[in-house]
Order: sequence, then C-alpha cells, then structure tokens
Amino acid sequence: MSSQDRLNLILLGPPGSGKGTQSRRLMEKFGIPQVSTGDILRAKRKEKSKLGTEIREIMESGKLVPDEMVIEIVQDRLQSEDCSYGFILDGFPRNVSQADSLDSFLEEIGRNISQVITLDLDEDEVVKRLTGRRVCRQCQAMFHVDFTPPVTADTCDQCGGALYQREDDREDVIRERLRVYRQETAPLIDYYSRKKLLSPISGAGTPDDITNRILNSIEEKK
Repeated sequence: MSSQDRLNLILLGPPGSGKGTQSRRLMEKFGIPQVSTGDILRAKRKEKSKLGTEIREIMESGKLVPDEMVIEIVQDRLQSEDCSYGFILDGFPRNVSQADSLDSFLEEIGRNISQVITLDLDEDEVVKRLTGRRVCRQCQAMFHVDFTPPVTADTCDQCGGALYQREDDREDVIRERLRVYRQETAPLIDYYSRKKLLSPISGAGTPDDITNRILNSIEEKK
C-alpha cells in the first residue's frame, strides 16, 4: 500500500464527545488501529512505578500529562507494524506543540495526516455524559446511569462485578478538563483548518448518527 492510500486520521473533541467510541468503530470499518492516548495512559497509571504514580496523580487532578511523556508514547506506538497501513489518533495531539512534533515525526518516517475530524458538543452535555458513566471493576464494561443503566444498580450485566465512577468522571474534574481543553486544545482547530485538513462533525445524537456523519465526511475528502 502506498503512502497515498493510507488513512491516517486524527479525532479531536472535548472529553465525553465520543472520540473513543467513534475511533473503535472506524478501526473496525477500515481495519486500522485506534491509538488512544487515554487508554495507554490509564494503563500506565495502574503500574506500580514512579511514572505510573506521576501519571495517576496528574490525571486524577484533571491536568494533562506533560507533552514529552505523551509524545514519546505516541511516537513509539506509531512505529508498530499494525500502524503501517494507517491509524486513528484518539486524544493526540492535544495542543499545537504536540501537533508540530507529530508533523515532524511523520515527515521523518514518510507519512502524513489524511484528515482531522473534530466532534463538537455542548459542555453541559459533556458533563451529563461523563458524570453518569460507570465502569466495571472486573471486566471494564461501561454503563451510564441515564443512557445505558445496568439491570441491577451498581452491578455489571456482563460479569456481575461492581460498578464504580472513575475519579476523572467527577464534575469538578470534568470542568477542569474542559477548561484545559479550551485553553490548550481548541487552537488546534485553527492549526488544522489552515492546513485544510479539518472536518467539523456534530457530536450530538446517537453513536450511529455520528458514525454516519464521519464516514460521509471521509468519503467526501477522498
């Protein structure tokens, strides 16, 4: 497959806008990996190491993990064999500095970004989505107290494990994450708009609605 045929996507949007869900759907559709910095960092913070402790404290306070940590993780991941035919970046870059580093790195390895999709969603809807989220301690299945509640309260339908609210899904932490997003990530909209790579997509509606909008946008961009 030539570099022109590769589909190298970036998904942008505030926390709770559905980037993870849509990334996984695109991964299944196109057969290319989802590279989620959120997933990678959550796995790292469970490690009983100095780095794991640092990442855990940063994320639970609602702050962003420092650029140098994230850039190193992403660059290492993008050099994996399964990314050779394309990738979907979910949660990276978060600011213009990271975007510049990504551009330089991709140029070094003979790659480029195909399209940047940004999911737009009202902040109050973001808070509603995230504060209601519950995760199974055993199998990591996800539920929502309003949208997808479990059959039995606080109990996973799949394995019977206990459900809990993640520390970074508390409203005070979410509001701080949104503030940081506006300050650091929103300028990426201008950055990728100038490069004519940006495709704004409404993050409202059902997951199917959003997926269809994204697929139509990708088709139009070809």
